[in-house]
Amino acid sequence: MAPQPFDDRDGVIWMNGDFVPWREAKVHVLTHGLHYASAVFEGERAYGGAIFHLDEHTSRLHESARLLGFTIPYSVEEVNAATRETLERAGLADAYLRPIAWRGSEMMGVSAQHNKINLAIAAWAWPSYFKPEERLKGIRLDISQWRRPDPATAPSKAKAAGLYMICTLSKHAAEQKGYADAMMLDYRGRVAEATGANVFFVRDGEIHTPTPDCFLDGITRQTVIGLARRRGWTVVERAIMPEELPTFSECWLTGTAAEVTPVSEIGPHRFTPGAFSRAMMEDYQAAVTAPEPALADA
Repeated sequence: MAPQPFDDRDGVIWMNGDFVPWREAKVHVLTHGLHYASAVFEGERAYGGAIFHLDEHTSRLHESARLLGFTIPYSVEEVNAATRETLERAGLADAYLRPIAWRGSEMMGVSAQHNKINLAIAAWAWPSYFKPEERLKGIRLDISQWRRPDPATAPSKAKAAGLYMICTLSKHAAEQKGYADAMMLDYRGRVAEATGANVFFVRDGEIHTPTPDCFLDGITRQTVIGLARRRGWTVVERAIMPEELPTFSECWLTGTAAEVTPVSEIGPHRFTPGAFSRAMMEDYQAAVTAPEPALADA
């Protein structure tokens, strides 16, 4: 059975201050965000009716817009309120939410100084990014031919639509080979991240994760680092080279969509999901379902 398309669903979407029927939440074909990728977005999850780290996500949305040279015409507080109401109107307790801001169609061309800044928020039921049976045994990653760009060539600290083009290319290529996702190196040839999630490794009782100096320092990443340190575990943030991969025993991904997902393979390298992976999965699940989850100190 084909999945239900995202443009043909019941419900409503918050769009520029009003709720509109889902099927009517549209933009013009000459929208600047479509042609020139002048759009930023967030991915958020609600658990039991509470949106995990909503304030942190909305603040990052505003910062991403600033990095792309525009200002979202709604405050963090107003966006938070709209996001909560979107979830409520969707009638969902557990859901995925997607706020997105973009330049409109008032000007067409590279320059768009006077384009309206639009904001929309949608919510829908979406299970874990990876299939449950894959998560338990560890997913398989390809190694992408594409690399995360030098911060001097792209606003790498922004969650910007254009930065995901090479992620789609990488994931499609991986899926065509039978993998679930792909690991990307950075412009220097260092281990960076997966196509939509940060990566962690275990060696000799210590956790290692790449320094996010040219890709997003994910909110889930920060949470998991805090949870690991709360257990008294050592977390080392550093440059990791691909030739080190055979020296690690465990590996997992973190992200709002991926949550905590163990990895069993990266190209020719093998890992065995073990005590560290299981503990992080359990701790993260406990954190997202806590009555008032707070961002753990990273």
